[in-house]
Amino acid sequence: MAKQNKIQLFQDQKIRTHWNEKKELWYFSVQDVVAVLTESKNPQAYWRKLKQRLLAEGNESVTNCHGFKMKAADGKMRVTDVADTQQLLRLIQSIPSPKAEPFKLWLAKVGAERIAETEDLELAFEN
Repeated sequence: MAKQNKIQLFQDQKIRTHWNEKKELWYFSVQDVVAVLTESKNPQAYWRKLKQRLLAEGNESVTNCHGFKMKAADGKMRVTDVADTQQLLRLIQSIPSPKAEPFKLWLAKVGAERIAETEDLELAFEN
Protein backbone atom coordinates (compact mmCIF):
# COMPACT_ATOMS: atom_id res chain seq x y z
CA MET A 1 0.00 0.00 0.00
CA ALA A 2 1.37 3.41 -0.90
CA LYS A 3 2.61 5.57 1.92
CA GLN A 4 -0.10 8.13 1.08
CA ASN A 5 -2.89 5.54 1.46
CA LYS A 6 -2.73 3.56 4.61
CA ILE A 7 -4.76 2.08 7.38
CA GLN A 8 -4.45 3.81 10.72
CA LEU A 9 -5.61 2.06 13.87
CA PHE A 10 -7.71 3.63 16.59
CA GLN A 11 -8.24 1.21 19.48
CA ASP A 12 -7.64 -1.73 17.11
CA GLN A 13 -10.24 -0.46 14.63
CA LYS A 14 -9.25 0.43 11.07
CA ILE A 15 -9.51 3.96 9.73
CA ARG A 16 -8.69 4.37 6.04
CA THR A 17 -6.59 7.46 5.40
CA HIS A 18 -4.94 9.30 2.54
CA TRP A 19 -2.06 11.79 2.78
CA ASN A 20 -2.38 14.62 0.24
CA GLU A 21 1.22 15.57 -0.48
CA LYS A 22 0.28 18.81 -2.27
CA LYS A 23 -1.97 20.18 0.49
CA GLU A 24 -0.04 18.43 3.27
CA LEU A 25 -3.26 17.15 4.81
CA TRP A 26 -4.53 13.81 6.05
CA TYR A 27 -7.94 12.75 4.79
CA PHE A 28 -9.92 10.21 6.81
CA SER A 29 -12.79 7.97 5.74
CA VAL A 30 -15.85 9.51 7.41
CA GLN A 31 -17.65 6.19 7.32
CA ASP A 32 -14.81 4.50 9.22
CA VAL A 33 -14.83 7.26 11.85
CA VAL A 34 -18.61 6.99 12.22
CA ALA A 35 -18.26 3.22 12.64
CA VAL A 36 -15.69 3.66 15.41
CA LEU A 37 -17.55 6.39 17.30
CA THR A 38 -21.07 4.99 17.04
CA GLU A 39 -20.40 1.24 16.94
CA SER A 40 -23.31 1.21 14.49
CA LYS A 41 -24.02 -1.99 12.62
CA ASN A 42 -24.62 0.15 9.53
CA PRO A 43 -22.26 3.15 9.60
CA GLN A 44 -23.18 4.08 6.01
CA ALA A 45 -26.83 4.58 6.99
CA TYR A 46 -25.81 6.48 10.14
CA TRP A 47 -23.58 8.80 8.06
CA ARG A 48 -26.34 9.34 5.44
CA LYS A 49 -28.82 10.33 8.17
CA LEU A 50 -26.25 12.53 9.95
CA LYS A 51 -25.47 14.28 6.64
CA GLN A 52 -29.17 15.02 6.10
CA ARG A 53 -29.54 16.40 9.62
CA LEU A 54 -26.41 18.56 9.39
CA LEU A 55 -27.38 19.93 5.97
CA ALA A 56 -30.85 20.81 7.30
CA GLU A 57 -29.16 22.69 10.17
CA GLY A 58 -27.02 24.58 7.66
CA ASN A 59 -23.78 22.95 8.82
CA GLU A 60 -21.18 23.37 6.07
CA SER A 61 -18.92 20.56 7.33
CA VAL A 62 -20.82 18.07 5.19
CA THR A 63 -20.48 20.25 2.08
CA ASN A 64 -16.71 20.24 2.54
CA CYS A 65 -16.45 16.44 2.65
CA HIS A 66 -15.24 15.12 -0.68
CA GLY A 67 -15.40 11.72 -2.30
CA PHE A 68 -12.14 9.84 -2.71
CA LYS A 69 -11.49 6.31 -3.93
CA MET A 70 -10.34 4.05 -1.12
CA LYS A 71 -10.06 0.29 -0.84
CA ALA A 72 -13.33 -1.13 0.50
CA ALA A 73 -13.78 -4.27 2.59
CA ASP A 74 -14.38 -6.27 -0.61
CA GLY A 75 -10.97 -5.17 -1.93
CA LYS A 76 -12.40 -2.89 -4.63
CA MET A 77 -11.66 0.81 -4.89
CA ARG A 78 -14.86 2.71 -4.06
CA VAL A 79 -15.66 6.37 -3.65
CA THR A 80 -15.79 7.18 0.05
CA ASP A 81 -16.60 10.46 1.78
CA VAL A 82 -13.43 11.83 3.35
CA ALA A 83 -12.69 14.74 5.64
CA ASP A 84 -9.52 16.47 6.69
CA THR A 85 -8.68 16.83 10.37
CA GLN A 86 -10.45 20.16 10.82
CA GLN A 87 -13.63 18.97 9.10
CA LEU A 88 -13.53 15.72 11.03
CA LEU A 89 -13.27 17.51 14.37
CA ARG A 90 -16.42 19.48 13.49
CA LEU A 91 -18.26 16.30 12.51
CA ILE A 92 -17.21 14.48 15.67
CA GLN A 93 -18.96 17.18 17.70
CA SER A 94 -22.23 16.09 16.09
CA ILE A 95 -21.85 12.45 17.11
CA PRO A 96 -22.68 11.68 20.73
CA SER A 97 -20.01 9.21 21.76
CA PRO A 98 -17.83 8.54 24.80
CA LYS A 99 -15.04 7.79 22.29
CA ALA A 100 -15.07 11.34 20.88
CA GLU A 101 -12.39 12.75 23.19
CA PRO A 102 -9.98 9.80 22.83
CA PHE A 103 -10.52 10.00 19.06
CA LYS A 104 -9.57 13.70 19.02
CA LEU A 105 -6.35 12.85 20.87
CA TRP A 106 -5.68 10.09 18.36
CA LEU A 107 -6.14 12.55 15.48
CA ALA A 108 -3.59 14.88 17.05
CA LYS A 109 -1.15 11.96 17.38
CA VAL A 110 -1.55 10.95 13.72
CA GLY A 111 -0.86 14.56 12.68
CA ALA A 112 2.19 14.82 14.93
CA GLU A 113 3.60 11.55 13.55
CA ARG A 114 3.27 12.85 9.99
CA ILE A 115 5.02 16.10 10.91
CA ALA A 116 7.85 14.10 12.52
CA GLU A 117 8.17 11.95 9.37
CA THR A 118 8.39 15.08 7.21
CA GLU A 119 11.01 16.66 9.46
CA ASP A 120 13.06 13.44 9.44
CA LEU A 121 13.04 13.43 5.64
CA GLU A 122 14.14 17.07 5.55
CA LEU A 123 16.95 16.31 7.99
CA ALA A 124 18.03 13.34 5.89
CA PHE A 125 18.29 15.54 2.78
CA GLU A 126 20.26 18.22 4.64
CA ASN A 127 22.93 15.74 5.81
